[in-house]
Amino acid sequence: MTKDNNKVSVITLGCSKNTVDSERLMNQLKLNNIKLTDDPTKAGTVIINTCGFIEAAKQESIDTILNAVKLKESGKLKKVIVAGCLSERYKADLQKEMPEVDVYFGTEKYEEIVKEFGGELKYELLGERVLSSPSHSAYLKISEGCDHPCSFCAIPIMRGKHHSKPIEELVTETEFLAKRGTKELVVIAQDTTDYGKDIYDKPSLALLLNKISEVEGIEWIRLMYAYPSHFPDDVIEVIVANPKVCKYVDIPLQHISDKVLRSMRRGVTAERTKKLIEKLRERIPDITIRTTFIVGYPNETEKDFEELHKFIEEAAFDRIGVFNFSVEENTTSFILGDPISEEEKERRKDVLMNLQKSISLQKNSEFVGKKLKILVDRVEGDFYIARSYRDAPEVDGEVLIPVKSKKLIPGKFYTVEIYDHEEYDLYGKVVPGK
Repeated sequence: MTKDNNKVSVITLGCSKNTVDSERLMNQLKLNNIKLTDDPTKAGTVIINTCGFIEAAKQESIDTILNAVKLKESGKLKKVIVAGCLSERYKADLQKEMPEVDVYFGTEKYEEIVKEFGGELKYELLGERVLSSPSHSAYLKISEGCDHPCSFCAIPIMRGKHHSKPIEELVTETEFLAKRGTKELVVIAQDTTDYGKDIYDKPSLALLLNKISEVEGIEWIRLMYAYPSHFPDDVIEVIVANPKVCKYVDIPLQHISDKVLRSMRRGVTAERTKKLIEKLRERIPDITIRTTFIVGYPNETEKDFEELHKFIEEAAFDRIGVFNFSVEENTTSFILGDPISEEEKERRKDVLMNLQKSISLQKNSEFVGKKLKILVDRVEGDFYIARSYRDAPEVDGEVLIPVKSKKLIPGKFYTVEIYDHEEYDLYGKVVPGK
């Protein structure tokens, strides 16, 4: 394949919300007859959709920009465009430090970017996307921004206040995805449980889940990023009653110490958190709960950490992620500094992840001999890589099925019987006739 200076390559960094933004942008470029390529070395222009959430993500974004600038200086690129969260937050600094970048844009600046190429935004088609992942699974971003005052988080600075997309627009987007083969919708936002409160005067996530489940072709709906302080009872009822809504929920808890939670401004207590977990498991016995925690927050003492360790051990979550605290300018935790060393943060993270390994190993062992419905993602080496309702794409475990057992088609559902397990993954064989 030869290089085409008229082609554009979009590089996406950071979270799944950025992925959706890039997919929408790529579709708008395509509608304006601008050629796209997945390979930056084959393009004339690179658009980097950056992340500015934590220090590691910011550094990855900066490194990616610098690499693109080097390609431009060597004559391998004509133009470098930077967009997204890092650019939204630090545009003036970036322009000063990296003037070689042709133009900087903030978040969701679809119209400005398209105009940069001489095109115009097709507003009526803004919900349409060029899928960057296998079409059978896609993210559905239901709102933007956040109203929560979490002390460690810069999202409101970069993404603004919470604003929801109307239900009819999301149903139309779901129909668009379903026509292109999407079977699994992963529902995302900064806080999915806040959905609708700004345009319908009350949280309306339950109504939305039921509406998008009516779209023909959608078989799984997976809920991510649900805030713990106000998890709606009607959403629990939807998970129980609607067979298309996976018995799976991602609830970022961040900590369990009341002292740390107060300083984090999370609006929830340890007692309320524990009651929520109990309620979810009581009302939805087969539910898979995923959560995330922050270690090394400035006022997290060893006693607070031990409380968190004990909580994770007792709660025995199906999935957890652990992140090191990152001090962020203009957040309310900035004045607390960053007194805990990176080495100590890493130690605490490793302790929790090792604990989770043993929990996950035990939970996976309980599935041996059981049957699970799985969605095949791809073939890798000697195995088909698939996921059950317990597994969100990119962040959770997988179900591995030997290639030699039966010919399977990526994007299709099958039933497998689990015959072996590891700490995070299961091994299954296809049930005949299923």
